[in-house]
Amino acid sequence: MARLDPAAIGAAGGAPPFDHDNAGLEDAAVLNARFGHLASREAVAKALELFGDKIALVSSFGAESSVLLHLVASVSRDVPVVFIDTLRLFPETLAYRDTLVERIGLTHVRTVTPDEAVLKANDPYKAAWMSNADLCCHIRKTEPLARALTGFDAWFTGRKRFQAATRASIQLFEQDGARVKVNPLATWSSAELKAYIADNNLPAHPLVAEGYPSIGCVPCTSKVKPGEDERAGRWRGLDKVECGIHLGEADGSGI
Repeated sequence: MARLDPAAIGAAGGAPPFDHDNAGLEDAAVLNARFGHLASREAVAKALELFGDKIALVSSFGAESSVLLHLVASVSRDVPVVFIDTLRLFPETLAYRDTLVERIGLTHVRTVTPDEAVLKANDPYKAAWMSNADLCCHIRKTEPLARALTGFDAWFTGRKRFQAATRASIQLFEQDGARVKVNPLATWSSAELKAYIADNNLPAHPLVAEGYPSIGCVPCTSKVKPGEDERAGRWRGLDKVECGIHLGEADGSGI
């Protein structure tokens, strides 16, 4: 297995029926123009109608993940849920995954891990995060997700505008190469997320109470101090705000 080149990383209502042949699912602008006004649950239902069994939900089973998982499951519990286990996650996250699967009644969860040969060639000592965080994210998260999404035309994400400057203008439907991202929670606020969790009696990730409002891999996640942005503990001290999954890298690793 050849080593990856680090330099290459990072480069409703009364609407007429959707015309798959003429409008094209590849055009997120068309989808937003026709369905961008839908409320979150209705948007989920519409996405499932449009994409059928060609749409998956990608979840980190992190601090706010229960909201999207519960929302989609309220329409259909059979939507494939893709979970990327980077092999550097907190044990609490793996336990939380199992708790949510049982509590929400998810029926189709796929846990995907990095390619062993790629890890051996590029991160044999589990220290790539120290010298090249982008490469580490690529081989442990982005590349496995690319494999997991093979065969899908679209995927649900839990991204919200308030989370980061890079997310401030995301729409309900978002073009991502040949696929479409569906962001049902794009306009939600932190307060709305907390209210939904309370109203639906959803369990919290155990690390939230310990000062981790945003949770990723162990080496690159730290506690957040009072007054800091909720994602301040992700890649602290690095010029990095995304793992690469949601960036349109030239090499296609934005998925």
